[in-house]
Amino acid sequence: MSKVIVTGGAGFIGSHVVDILIENQHKVLIIDNLSSGKRQNLNPKADFVEMDICSEQIDTIFRDFRPEFVAHLAAQIDVRKSVTDPIFDAKVNILGGINLLNSAVKYGVKKLIFSSTGGAIYGETDVLPVPETYLPKPMSPYGTSKLAFEHYLGLYQRLHGLKYLILRLPNVYGPRQSPEGEAGVCSILTGLMLKGNKPVLYGYGTPQRDYVFVKDIARAFLYGLEKGENETVNLGSARGTTVREIFDIIANTVGYHEEPQLAPLRPGEVQTIYITGDKAREILDWSPQTDLKSGLIQTVEFIRNN
Repeated sequence: MSKVIVTGGAGFIGSHVVDILIENQHKVLIIDNLSSGKRQNLNPKADFVEMDICSEQIDTIFRDFRPEFVAHLAAQIDVRKSVTDPIFDAKVNILGGINLLNSAVKYGVKKLIFSSTGGAIYGETDVLPVPETYLPKPMSPYGTSKLAFEHYLGLYQRLHGLKYLILRLPNVYGPRQSPEGEAGVCSILTGLMLKGNKPVLYGYGTPQRDYVFVKDIARAFLYGLEKGENETVNLGSARGTTVREIFDIIANTVGYHEEPQLAPLRPGEVQTIYITGDKAREILDWSPQTDLKSGLIQTVEFIRNN
């Protein structure tokens, strides 16, 4: 049993990470400011502190709890918001992260596992699926801030010996993803169709992403406690799926018969990105196990019931 701090543990992905850690007998403390996380996502078996990762009080939390590991998922995750307010994006994703790093070093954390982005860090690429070795050229402040913090992890490893694992996530979908959010096309489309509203498909429905179910992603964080030292790992499916294909599966599941509205891509959005999963198989013994259709059915059921 290890003691693990999970930042963003009331959020969509973070709450699933907390659940799998607790199922595997780890002791978990959640730090979340509930700006996008929800109280109903909190696992009752975890300790919870409502706090921003930029707070000076973070030091006290680390001092009292003495975590062996940190799973860092708290973030500003909205690509469009990062374009309109890059200072706020950098404050949360870079300065908030450095705040955690300082406490992690001070109190002897064994490893920090970082939730980075495979969808926004690489930019438009001429290789698909994109491997970890590809030189990142982000198209948004969000992707840039995530990349900057990856560099800080490398720096703190060299300066202080703090071990890390960077997990570059694809488009993650599943239960607890908010249909009201700005990120998460699967839940947004589902929410609109269930209400009988006409969805907008940006990029005219042609952008491709790889979609991986949230519980599969959570498993990688669990495996990362034991495996993957000072590594950067894509958690991709290596398969691109168009937004139109996602729309069609959800429409079929929901029983929605209207045609969507089509519109151009918005600033900061990438046309096509899907990432590899070979290194994850090799280093973490991880691969996605939930097929897209059954994952989307579970997503629709969750939103319908909530």
